[in-house]
Amino acid sequence: RPPWPVFSVLVLQNLKWTYLFPGQTQVDPPQPVVVMVGDDTVLPCQLEPAMDAFKMTMEWGRLDLDPRFIYVWHDGKALLDDQNTAYKGRTSLAIDKLKHGDISLKLSKVKVSDHGTYRCYIPKQSKQYFVELLVAAISSPGISLARLHKDSGRVVLQCESKGWYPEPELLWLDGEGKLLSAGPTETVRGPDDLYTVSSRVTVEKRHSNNFTCRVEQKDINQTRETHFYIPGRNNFYNYKTVTVELHLTLVFYKYRVVLLFQMISSWPHLTVLLPSALVWFSA
Repeated sequence: RPPWPVFSVLVLQNLKWTYLFPGQTQVDPPQPVVVMVGDDTVLPCQLEPAMDAFKMTMEWGRLDLDPRFIYVWHDGKALLDDQNTAYKGRTSLAIDKLKHGDISLKLSKVKVSDHGTYRCYIPKQSKQYFVELLVAAISSPGISLARLHKDSGRVVLQCESKGWYPEPELLWLDGEGKLLSAGPTETVRGPDDLYTVSSRVTVEKRHSNNFTCRVEQKDINQTRETHFYIPGRNNFYNYKTVTVELHLTLVFYKYRVVLLFQMISSWPHLTVLLPSALVWFSA
């Protein structure tokens, strides 16, 4: 019997040849498989009619990769010599289910780069099954006050949401659920392939006090939103920025350590409650 490396190469070459053979049948793909980044998933593939697949040859692959092989099974053993290195240690079959014709592939610790279309190919039947894997990452948006125009009564709100995949859409809504006209959405794709989206909207006194930032990705049917409420619009526009300093003095008194706090405000008309306090610690 020739050594495994030579044998595996011969098998894979045979699979490449049969893939180009004109008599193949393509089975309509099932619904896409959606999985969150970091989770495990199963790519379904079932022989029809059901038969024992333990001694058969089968190939899982992605035709857009080089090498395209993700998992190869032949005569009761996995042949992984030519496996794409991006999938090393992350693929497996349920051996006990092979006798029922279930050759579904388990993919562990899913990455963004795993997003794509997978082919389950059985040379003996000249059939190929395609499964689309949609990798998802989501997060809730955050809203902050970006700018306050006291003269005109306008408020600029900013919304940002990090860690999305695929690229999402960001929308602003008023208190009645109607779309607000906002500035263009800024989209940044990080080194981890995840997207960060942000946008600003300018609201005026004529708008309601409630605003919503919604981030959605229709391909994976995911939506996250955050609500923002501006209380007392008339008083809100009269807010002032106040700087408060905290002065601390350390003294010794009767074998005890005393901390003396004093708050000093930069606004002379600000009334500061509890301007000083004593905190005692046993020596």
